[in-house]
Amino acid sequence: MIERYTLPEMKQLWSLENKFKKWLEVELAVCEVHAEDGIIPPEALKQIKEKASFSVERISEIEKVTDHDVIAFTTNLAENIGEAARFVHYGLTSSDVVDTANALLLRDSCDILLRKIDDLLHVLKRRAFEFKNTLQVGRTHGVHAEPYSFGLTWALWFSEMQRNKTRLERARETVAVGKISGAVGTFAHLSPDVEERVCAKLGLKPASISTQVIQRDRYAEYLCTLAIVASSLEKIALQVRHWQRTEVREAEEKFKTGQKGSSAMPHKRNPILSERICGIARTIRANAIVGLENIALWHERDISHSSAERIVLPDSSAALDYILTKTTSLLDALVVYPENMLKNLHLTHGLIFSGQLLLALTQKGVSREEAYLWTQRNAMKVWQKLHQGLEVDEDYKSLVLRDPDIRSKLAEEEIERIFDASYYLRNVDKIFERVFGNH
Repeated sequence: MIERYTLPEMKQLWSLENKFKKWLEVELAVCEVHAEDGIIPPEALKQIKEKASFSVERISEIEKVTDHDVIAFTTNLAENIGEAARFVHYGLTSSDVVDTANALLLRDSCDILLRKIDDLLHVLKRRAFEFKNTLQVGRTHGVHAEPYSFGLTWALWFSEMQRNKTRLERARETVAVGKISGAVGTFAHLSPDVEERVCAKLGLKPASISTQVIQRDRYAEYLCTLAIVASSLEKIALQVRHWQRTEVREAEEKFKTGQKGSSAMPHKRNPILSERICGIARTIRANAIVGLENIALWHERDISHSSAERIVLPDSSAALDYILTKTTSLLDALVVYPENMLKNLHLTHGLIFSGQLLLALTQKGVSREEAYLWTQRNAMKVWQKLHQGLEVDEDYKSLVLRDPDIRSKLAEEEIERIFDASYYLRNVDKIFERVFGNH
């Protein structure tokens, strides 16, 4: 997954080379604190910092013998450092290094994803204002409901992505936690002060308490947050797929010159990018389950979480990075057809104004039950012809204007106002102010 979908920055972040770099950062930070406390002689620290290096290939060779990646790593460091290597990894257990380095990787991953969310928010805001007064039919249960502002859809997505940004900021704080507390978290060989100072050097907070590992509810929160963000992106992509349906045709993905939609049908223009976003979102959600399963470990720690995390942490990070970028480009270039929106708005020959007619009659003293009866009986005449595929020779407004009960309560000019679609957008400015503030 990470090789196929991730973009260069995230791919580099989760590379083996960078993972070992983070391990080395942790080891060196511990050595610096030990040197400050007089445990490591100054000349030994100098030797460690000057000569500490590794080779991914060499670590792999050693691991074939040791079956232990951290020992393979420290062995390779010792080969390069020399005699002073005896001070490296002093008092540590493997998870002190791995989990603290993971905190650095997850923190940096959040920073990349937060920038991608900001890019998406910028596009959502721009297009919301672009389509603020563009009329579209609102749908409930997939059925035409009432007139709507196309810009409100973009504003809705903007608001949701703002919440997702807040969620990811919280997740960043949750995972940016290190531990240097030893084999079972009791600081048997190092003091809590060492952990605090090491974490400070790395820009992390120390875990208030840990076992041999950082507790995996933190990782689960990260993965579940990515799953929520991915679900929001799928929600957007699914809507684009609906708009692109032949029967709807209100918007579509940009179709490039030379692009092909089908190997068998040359006329096809398919929402392939939107479908890809939906599919990858499912993978990210599935990976969140792994994060939840990893919370429960045997006693202080087993190793069942480790193998799974090597897959789900980089893959979910990379996959969300990818679909965030693709969603932004999709929406930035989305082709919109306002004329088809108006066409669809009038597809039911005025039926979408029935709710406002019902309210207007109740305001004139008609009981809700009777007003509903008068309104519905005219609507059903139009629906019957629509369902039978017959020509609608008289639209809903014409039928309402000829209904004696309705006309006894409403003048012609009042009925005309009821059937004015712009009436439904009168509070859009207020909604936009709530979402975007004073733009």
